[in-house]
Amino acid sequence: MKQRAIFAGGCFWCMVQPFDEQPGIYSVVSGYTGGHVENPTYEQVTTGTTGHTEAVEIIFDPEVVSYKDLVELYWRQTDPTDAFGQFQDRGDNYRPVIYYLNEEQKEIAEQSRQALQESGRFDQPIVTQIEPAQTFYPAEMYHQDFYKKNPSNFARNHAKRAAFIKENWDK
Repeated sequence: MKQRAIFAGGCFWCMVQPFDEQPGIYSVVSGYTGGHVENPTYEQVTTGTTGHTEAVEIIFDPEVVSYKDLVELYWRQTDPTDAFGQFQDRGDNYRPVIYYLNEEQKEIAEQSRQALQESGRFDQPIVTQIEPAQTFYPAEMYHQDFYKKNPSNFARNHAKRAAFIKENWDK
């Protein structure tokens, strides 16, 4: 039976590839969630006035990859100490959020966040929010699979994130 996960971790272009390459993943869709505007456009979301975050919706097979595994992978793509965006992407629409779809996902996310805080990996508090999922709106088609369609532009956008991951997660 397929399940859903929704994560916001800055620019959605950079959040697709790590999940897309995992076994048990059916799809990873870039989109918007958490705001108050129906069917927002990229241009609207980037103004920071819609309340939406750029996010990815992951459809996965829990028999192959667990939600807990996805949360652990999520942490390794983000700076969980930065509440005001991620890397070069600044603003509320880039804030890190784990959106849960049920109480089990909420519990897994909260336990994982607590374990990360207690691990001492970061000197600063873990500020990633854990919020109930709202309607997920897929982004425009030109945003889907961006890393495959525009590898050089993706690499430029991903550079700061990749450096952070290497320094903080690849130890």
